Amino acid sequence: MSPADPARRRREEQRTEEQGQLYCSGGWGSRQLLKCWRRTRRTTGEEQEEQQRALPPPEEQKMRLVVLLLLLQGGECAGSGRGGADTQRCQYYNVNYEMEKTNQSGVEVCEGEADKRSHCYASWRNASGAIQLVKKGCWLDDFNCYDRSDCVATEDNPEVFFCCCEGNFCNEKFIHLPDPRSPVIKAPPSSVDVLNVLIYCLSPAAMLSVVLLIAVWMYRHRKPPYGHVDISEDPGAPPGSPLLSLKPLQLLEVKAMGRFGCVWKGQILNEYVAVKIFPIQNKESWQNERDVFLTPGMRHENILRFIGAERRGSHPESELWLISEFHERGSLSDFLKGNVVSWSELCHIAESMARGLAYLHEDIPHLKGDRHKPAIAHRDFKSKNIILRSDLTAVIADFGLAVCFEAGEPPGETHGQVGTRRYMAPEVLEGAINFQRDAFLRIDMYAVGLVLWEVVSRCRAADGPLDQYLLPFEEEVGQHPTLEDLQEVVVHKKMRPTIKELWLKHSGLAQICETVEECWDHDAEARLSAGCVEERISQIRRHAAATTAPTSDANAAVTMVTNLEPPPKESSL
Repeated sequence: MSPADPARRRREEQRTEEQGQLYCSGGWGSRQLLKCWRRTRRTTGEEQEEQQRALPPPEEQKMRLVVLLLLLQGGECAGSGRGGADTQRCQYYNVNYEMEKTNQSGVEVCEGEADKRSHCYASWRNASGAIQLVKKGCWLDDFNCYDRSDCVATEDNPEVFFCCCEGNFCNEKFIHLPDPRSPVIKAPPSSVDVLNVLIYCLSPAAMLSVVLLIAVWMYRHRKPPYGHVDISEDPGAPPGSPLLSLKPLQLLEVKAMGRFGCVWKGQILNEYVAVKIFPIQNKESWQNERDVFLTPGMRHENILRFIGAERRGSHPESELWLISEFHERGSLSDFLKGNVVSWSELCHIAESMARGLAYLHEDIPHLKGDRHKPAIAHRDFKSKNIILRSDLTAVIADFGLAVCFEAGEPPGETHGQVGTRRYMAPEVLEGAINFQRDAFLRIDMYAVGLVLWEVVSRCRAADGPLDQYLLPFEEEVGQHPTLEDLQEVVVHKKMRPTIKELWLKHSGLAQICETVEECWDHDAEARLSAGCVEERISQIRRHAAATTAPTSDANAAVTMVTNLEPPPKESSL
């Protein structure tokens, strides 16, 4: 080797070491870094001896190396882990973007709370093999979505498929993988004699038929009273509840608070719904209202449409949900606080309200098939429990205190003084109730008179100023009356809300006021039936429309004939 060879070899080793240091600093993992370090540290014998003398003892070297590896591995885990404060990004899509005034597609950044997890979701329909995407976006903290990297729907054949997952843009792809079902294993044919097989098969069937016949007979002749609920029983959703197959259901805002719970505005896909949430302590009210909604024949245009009922959460924090259709206008009471009504709107609200109550009170023995709709008393009829559709059609809601009357049977366990005190009839305030069907229906009719008075008090048909909205007897006993206050005013003094002289100058309002007075009559047997009120208001409205001259002033008083004979005071009670 020439004299220049040692110098050249020294330069090559120095260049190799520099390249190795640069090569090993690129963010490798612990094993690659160790391997690279061993490969590039090639020095001369003298340097190795000098470095060997400078190194600490072997035990300390091993300890330092272990600490270095642990730190490097911890850095890798921290870099690959996903903390709770990371921002989640999801693909966004909305098929109804025009109606909801949103973007059709894009990227949605999930902004959740620090202690809650964010997810992505996708929902779609499968129409004859064609995938129709409904929505994509961010989803709230849901344990069903934890640690799912893929968006997979597992329901067998729902109307709307739904899946959720964790990870940025994990909802870009979505699939449907139903739960595998175990194959049915058929038993081998038995060698038992055919006659024995027939005996074994037909005997249980015959016994079962006899048991079913006895059960049907006992059910028809003795039905358990409404309101009896075993608190230890686990309340489940009613059979066939359509809500169970519709996901997701999101609560948006609280709309009302009541004695038995609160009412939320919710959303199931593209439909807004009303979600009435009961605490578990009010299970009897929830179950009674659910049972009334499930009574045959309860589908009617003037009765709130029922969607489903179910239990949410685990004991003791569980809640009982009752889901129905949602109407943005809210209750009649809330509407009258901020609005006045015209003559035609008054007639429409009053007539649709009376029509719904007349149907509720009616006993219909023969529906489609072999079903029977019993007469039902509401027992908490008030303007707060009348919901208005967008066209001001009234629908009756809140059946937590309602009671059903089967033909020829007592109503079961009922309590006399129930409902809202302000709307209690005189016989309820006195505690002198006849626990028969007709007595309960007449109690509802007393409350109808008070609700009609509320609507008349906010009607602009008569010339003159309109007063501020007041509840019945608010002028006499204030906003929070006691039972004794109402007993003194309603029972002993026989007072009723004031009917103003101004209203009686309008012939149509005068006839409505006459109907109001016949509804809240102190004598329960003298009160009108709901069907009679419906017929009377319908007749008043028709005559008003036929005799009213065209006018350009929408607020002008309506001129009508004054010799109109009201319909006969017939009662279906």
